[in-house]
Amino acid sequence: MPDSKLTFKEMCARFDVTPRTLRYYEYIELLTPEKDGRTRSYGPREVARMVLILRGRRFGFSLEEIRQWLEIYEQKGTTAQLEIWVERADRQLDALAEQRKQLDESISELQQLRNEAADALRPVK
Repeated sequence: MPDSKLTFKEMCARFDVTPRTLRYYEYIELLTPEKDGRTRSYGPREVARMVLILRGRRFGFSLEEIRQWLEIYEQKGTTAQLEIWVERADRQLDALAEQRKQLDESISELQQLRNEAADALRPVK
């Protein structure tokens, strides 16, 4: 059933997002479901875009970066989109590596302070 459409409720359930989130993604034009009155339906294109949106968010990209990246596909096609993806992924990988370094330093410092506090609690013999 590749041509089947999801309802608003089904889309929320499938991607484990709130109705507010889904409406917001529509508001900022990340998604454009078909509308029949107040009823929305999401086809394969919108489902694929939702997968990309959530993946982008998980990797730390802003919604604006994701919107621009999706727009590149619409305007310039796959090759241009992939070129931008590689560029942005490299940048994000650098940022995540820096965050990991800072987190490792924080963990190490906290572990040292915790050990010092635990040692101070031990009775002196």
